[in-house]
Amino acid sequence: MATPRPGAPVRGSRSGRPIMAALDLLGRRWTLRILWELREGPLTFRAVRQACEGVSPSVLNSRLRELRDAGVLERSETGYALTASGRSLGKLLLSLDRWAKDWARRQGAA
Repeated sequence: MATPRPGAPVRGSRSGRPIMAALDLLGRRWTLRILWELREGPLTFRAVRQACEGVSPSVLNSRLRELRDAGVLERSETGYALTASGRSLGKLLLSLDRWAKDWARRQGAA
């Protein structure tokens, strides 16, 4: 499956709108989890796989490749690391984490 790109048709949309490409990329299984696990710094393939309990090596390889192709992460000497673009996306995930914690409290789960 090709890496989603703004300006090109993606799963669920032919418009090429950037939001549709972003939703396709981020909506793929394990993608958000991988980004979440990389938020504090680089991790090796093995460390990412351990952090994402249950992800298969082939799916992890695919997601890492897609995220590299999208410019969200890069391969560093110490493993996989977020790019500047990935770090800005990570800040958005921290906002989502705050929302999730508030939601859990409202649901009586925390």
